[in-house]
Amino acid sequence: MSELKIVNCSKYYKKNGEPMCALEKADMHVESGRFISIIGPSGCGKSTLFNIVAGLIRPSQGTVLLDGNDITRESGHVGYMLQKDLLLPWRSILDNVIIGLEIRGVPKKEARKRALPMLRHYGLGGFEYDHPDALSGGMRQRAGLIRTLLYDKDVILLDEPFGALDAQTRMQMQNWLLKIWQDFKKTILFVTHDIDEAIYLSDEIYVFTHRPGKIKARIDVDLPRPRNAKTLMNDRFLELKRELLLMLREERIPE
Repeated sequence: MSELKIVNCSKYYKKNGEPMCALEKADMHVESGRFISIIGPSGCGKSTLFNIVAGLIRPSQGTVLLDGNDITRESGHVGYMLQKDLLLPWRSILDNVIIGLEIRGVPKKEARKRALPMLRHYGLGGFEYDHPDALSGGMRQRAGLIRTLLYDKDVILLDEPFGALDAQTRMQMQNWLLKIWQDFKKTILFVTHDIDEAIYLSDEIYVFTHRPGKIKARIDVDLPRPRNAKTLMNDRFLELKRELLLMLREERIPE
């Protein structure tokens, strides 16, 4: 089980001595094993929400529950991957992906033994002992996600992991991520600015307003799985895209 509940979470900061609301009364119920995307304009509180769920910042109000347990302000309960892969340049790919295991006290020899089959199965065979500068952007992101998976948490937060990739590599990585998700049955929260990506990957999409960030809508993505290139031409896919484009257009900040 890995049911996540975000209950009435808000976050205020001080700016020039005045309170500024980055996130306002967010409520989300994420069922175990679901793939959930969050979209919205820049600065709408998506990353703030992720940092609250990960226990990196305290909400000004509200609670985060994982399987009924209050994990508010506690770190280490979820996996978290940012857009930047954050691979250490002096470590091999193998030794990069085992960092989470080492932090948890797993001996390096055992950690490497666990990691090697995953690297080889998920497209990094032959690159285990290379350093990050020898890999393409997509391969670095694969390594970053494998590192997050090896941390072995049921809930994974992915904050625009494919945002810096070219369109072709991005599509390949989306399909690769869907395979990983289907294999490991993780609960995934995924932040993206790309509407097509959100629809293609997700079971549900949460739409955020501009600052102060509030949840404007929750959209069910009622498209069959498995998904492939034909999904992008599906009439329902195009209907969802129009619906989401209109919602986001309403959130444009007046010039």
